[in-house]
Amino acid sequence: MSKFGSLIYTPEEAKGHVLEKAESHTPRLESPDVVKAGEEFEVVVRVGPHPNLVEHNIGRVELYFYEEERPFNPILLASAAFTPVYAEPVVRFTIKLSKSGVLYAISYCNLHGLWEARKSIRVEK
Repeated sequence: MSKFGSLIYTPEEAKGHVLEKAESHTPRLESPDVVKAGEEFEVVVRVGPHPNLVEHNIGRVELYFYEEERPFNPILLASAAFTPVYAEPVVRFTIKLSKSGVLYAISYCNLHGLWEARKSIRVEK
Protein backbone atom coordinates (compact mmCIF):
# COMPACT_ATOMS: atom_id res chain seq x y z
CA MET A 1 0.00 0.00 0.00
CA SER A 2 1.45 3.39 -1.04
CA LYS A 3 1.47 6.57 1.02
CA PHE A 4 -0.96 9.13 -0.40
CA GLY A 5 1.86 11.60 -1.11
CA SER A 6 3.53 9.10 -3.41
CA LEU A 7 0.42 9.14 -5.62
CA ILE A 8 0.85 12.83 -6.53
CA TYR A 9 2.75 13.38 -9.79
CA THR A 10 5.39 16.06 -10.29
CA PRO A 11 7.24 16.91 -13.50
CA GLU A 12 10.59 16.09 -11.83
CA GLU A 13 9.54 12.56 -10.94
CA ALA A 14 7.34 11.71 -13.95
CA LYS A 15 8.59 8.72 -15.94
CA GLY A 16 7.38 6.66 -18.85
CA HIS A 17 3.81 7.29 -19.97
CA VAL A 18 3.29 9.76 -17.09
CA LEU A 19 6.00 12.07 -18.44
CA GLU A 20 3.99 12.84 -21.58
CA LYS A 21 1.12 14.10 -19.39
CA ALA A 22 3.22 16.45 -17.23
CA GLU A 23 2.94 19.61 -19.35
CA SER A 24 -0.85 19.50 -19.70
CA HIS A 25 -1.62 18.39 -16.12
CA THR A 26 0.90 20.16 -13.87
CA PRO A 27 -0.55 23.40 -12.48
CA ARG A 28 1.34 26.62 -13.16
CA LEU A 29 1.64 29.02 -10.22
CA GLU A 30 1.87 32.74 -10.98
CA SER A 31 2.65 35.02 -8.04
CA PRO A 32 5.24 37.48 -6.80
CA ASP A 33 8.45 35.99 -5.41
CA VAL A 34 8.50 38.49 -2.54
CA VAL A 35 5.50 39.97 -0.70
CA LYS A 36 4.94 42.26 2.29
CA ALA A 37 3.72 40.68 5.53
CA GLY A 38 -0.04 40.95 5.92
CA GLU A 39 -0.64 42.57 2.50
CA GLU A 40 -2.96 40.95 -0.03
CA PHE A 41 -1.53 39.61 -3.28
CA GLU A 42 -2.84 37.53 -6.14
CA VAL A 43 -1.96 33.95 -6.99
CA VAL A 44 -3.09 32.56 -10.34
CA VAL A 45 -3.20 28.79 -10.92
CA ARG A 46 -3.58 27.52 -14.51
CA VAL A 47 -3.75 23.99 -15.83
CA GLY A 48 -3.49 23.10 -19.48
CA PRO A 49 -4.00 23.19 -22.29
CA HIS A 50 -6.14 20.27 -21.21
CA PRO A 51 -9.34 18.64 -22.53
CA ASN A 52 -12.49 19.89 -20.85
CA LEU A 53 -14.89 17.06 -21.58
CA VAL A 54 -17.17 15.12 -19.28
CA GLU A 55 -15.01 12.03 -19.83
CA HIS A 56 -11.66 13.87 -19.36
CA ASN A 57 -11.26 17.09 -17.38
CA ILE A 58 -9.53 18.97 -14.60
CA GLY A 59 -12.13 18.86 -11.84
CA ARG A 60 -10.37 20.65 -9.01
CA VAL A 61 -7.45 22.87 -8.03
CA GLU A 62 -6.29 23.35 -4.45
CA LEU A 63 -3.77 25.86 -3.07
CA TYR A 64 -1.74 24.97 0.03
CA PHE A 65 0.93 26.83 1.97
CA TYR A 66 3.85 25.35 3.91
CA GLU A 67 4.64 28.09 6.42
CA GLU A 68 8.16 28.30 7.86
CA GLU A 69 8.37 27.53 11.59
CA ARG A 70 4.76 26.28 11.78
CA PRO A 71 4.56 22.97 13.66
CA PHE A 72 1.84 21.44 11.44
CA ASN A 73 1.86 21.96 7.68
CA PRO A 74 0.52 22.47 5.08
CA ILE A 75 -2.38 24.92 5.37
CA LEU A 76 -5.20 24.62 2.83
CA LEU A 77 -5.61 28.21 1.60
CA ALA A 78 -8.25 27.80 -1.09
CA SER A 79 -9.82 25.40 -3.56
CA ALA A 80 -11.89 25.59 -6.70
CA ALA A 81 -14.05 22.99 -8.44
CA PHE A 82 -14.70 23.07 -12.19
CA THR A 83 -17.67 21.77 -14.12
CA PRO A 84 -16.64 20.00 -17.34
CA VAL A 85 -17.43 21.75 -20.63
CA TYR A 86 -18.42 25.08 -18.96
CA ALA A 87 -15.52 26.04 -16.67
CA GLU A 88 -11.82 26.22 -17.51
CA PRO A 89 -9.15 25.36 -14.91
CA VAL A 90 -7.83 28.89 -14.34
CA VAL A 91 -8.36 30.47 -10.95
CA ARG A 92 -7.23 33.63 -9.14
CA PHE A 93 -6.83 33.54 -5.38
CA THR A 94 -6.19 36.61 -3.23
CA ILE A 95 -4.17 35.70 -0.15
CA LYS A 96 -2.00 37.31 2.53
CA LEU A 97 0.87 35.76 4.45
CA SER A 98 2.79 36.66 7.57
CA LYS A 99 5.73 34.27 7.16
CA SER A 100 7.78 32.92 4.26
CA GLY A 101 7.22 29.44 2.90
CA VAL A 102 6.19 27.41 -0.11
CA LEU A 103 2.94 27.55 -2.11
CA TYR A 104 1.72 24.20 -3.46
CA ALA A 105 -0.89 23.89 -6.19
CA ILE A 106 -2.56 20.52 -6.70
CA SER A 107 -4.70 19.77 -9.75
CA TYR A 108 -6.96 16.75 -10.17
CA CYS A 109 -7.59 15.15 -13.56
CA ASN A 110 -10.36 12.57 -13.55
CA LEU A 111 -8.25 10.26 -15.78
CA HIS A 112 -4.65 11.03 -14.82
CA GLY A 113 -4.78 11.76 -11.10
CA LEU A 114 -3.17 14.41 -8.92
CA TRP A 115 -0.41 16.77 -10.08
CA GLU A 116 1.71 19.16 -8.01
CA ALA A 117 3.54 22.43 -8.58
CA ARG A 118 5.30 24.52 -5.92
CA LYS A 119 6.83 27.97 -5.53
CA SER A 120 8.76 29.62 -2.71
CA ILE A 121 7.44 32.93 -1.40
CA ARG A 122 9.54 35.27 0.73
CA VAL A 123 7.65 37.51 3.14
CA GLU A 124 9.27 40.77 4.18
CA LYS A 125 8.21 42.66 7.28
